[in-house]
Amino acid sequence: MLLEQVRTNPDPYAPFLLSQGIRVGNLVFISGQAAIGDDGNIVGRGDFDKQAEQAFRNLRRALEAAGSSLDRVAKVTIFLKSMDNFGKIVELRRKWFSAPYPADTIVEISSLYSPEALIEIEAIAVAEGAPA
Repeated sequence: MLLEQVRTNPDPYAPFLLSQGIRVGNLVFISGQAAIGDDGNIVGRGDFDKQAEQAFRNLRRALEAAGSSLDRVAKVTIFLKSMDNFGKIVELRRKWFSAPYPADTIVEISSLYSPEALIEIEAIAVAEGAPA
């Protein structure tokens, strides 16, 4: 099967030799989306709420670039620097996803790609035009 690279414009991941995602047939695999702004810098330093909103916006943009959308996400993995924000994640899932909600793994980790990053979200989704 052909691997298709998912690209966004701008693509803050290009300098790291990462794909925003890979589409394989009807499946879309999205790289971890953090609170990176269009300029490549962290949005909302020290502010989990701002970072989470930006990470979800970035996730939506990457999914749409792959021919998918938030309502076609089958699985997400959410990496948090602190489980103190778990309750906020439940509310964010309610805001950004719809039933049936995607399968989810939430993991607390000691560090992300940058010391300022507080959240990162990766996803597997079904492409548009394929049965959901």
